[in-house]
Amino acid sequence: MRLFFVTGSLVHGGAERHAITLANRLAERGHDVHFAYVKNDPSQLPRLQIPSTCLHAGRYLDLQAAGRLKEMLRRARPTAILATNPYALMYASLARPIAPLAVSLHSTFTRSAKEWLQMLAYRPFFWRAERAMFVCKRQMSHWRRRALSARSNEVIYNGVDLDYWVQQGKSTLRQVLGFSDDDYVIGLSAVLRPEKNPVQLVEAVAMLRRRGIPARALLIGDGEMRPAVEAAARRLGLAGGVSITGLVQDVRPFLAACDVLALTSHTEAFSLAAIEAMALGLPVVHADVGGAAEMIRPGHDGLLFPRGDTGTLVDRLATLADPAARQPMGRNARRTVETRFSERAMVERYESSLTELASIRSKRESLRRRATAH
Repeated sequence: MRLFFVTGSLVHGGAERHAITLANRLAERGHDVHFAYVKNDPSQLPRLQIPSTCLHAGRYLDLQAAGRLKEMLRRARPTAILATNPYALMYASLARPIAPLAVSLHSTFTRSAKEWLQMLAYRPFFWRAERAMFVCKRQMSHWRRRALSARSNEVIYNGVDLDYWVQQGKSTLRQVLGFSDDDYVIGLSAVLRPEKNPVQLVEAVAMLRRRGIPARALLIGDGEMRPAVEAAARRLGLAGGVSITGLVQDVRPFLAACDVLALTSHTEAFSLAAIEAMALGLPVVHADVGGAAEMIRPGHDGLLFPRGDTGTLVDRLATLADPAARQPMGRNARRTVETRFSERAMVERYESSLTELASIRSKRESLRRRATAH
């Protein structure tokens, strides 16, 4: 197949990381893969193993950038196009491609009135798309109830590379970061944006320490919420109990320094960070948002808590402070990823779906040739 990927940018984020991985793997499988991103944020460009082009959009809706994409599609003549999230779908739609157009959607809730209005405006682009790929059943149900769907819709769970995400024992970074063997280290791996709600983890650590549990927080990432996290740590007397790594290219050693992973997000679709941690043998304590309940079996490979409920979060984390409770869950978490959320299974599902879409173009071209002949 000749495949064309379109993303809004290559900023650090799960959706962009997903698109890059998928493009790389499909190229490795022998497909002719092209890649374009709308805005010039190439933060993850080194991870992309195929040539790519930036459309250099200077504003939210840049018709010249859409024109550049249209010309690229004309030259590449793809058999199928995959846009990542609604913004990229808008540009791909405006380029008026002949090839079938699909969109993968990685968000669930809108964060502001502006985003809500944007999703209303995106609806016609979804309706005209051949297929929408959702990352979990709950997400698909959410958006379909709001009339955001394509001509056909399916769920393809995120997956991770089981050879890359493999447990290698506790990281020596525990000592470098100042953690003792007795510390109970709770990780959070995310870009520190408001919807990730990282301050809640700081508050939970303070409550755990008041219970006599030697909890420490390791926030793996950076972002606009960092000052708020640092201010909360000072306010709660946790200056030495909260560490922030900043952006790192390889999070594995930092995750290996943790005992559990907590996701305190107000909203998630299907968290890559969660299944990466599970693949490394960490139990995950996850807010019950998005596809969390489709990923985690409570008490088996992790625990869930109601979104925003710090008291229940603390109770769940306190349960896993006991190694005898968390270690079996960590082993089960790895097995869950092996059986349900491998990267190979994800790539094969996308390949099969895009192959089916490519056959739509072949049928269209055949019908067009017949009509011209008559």
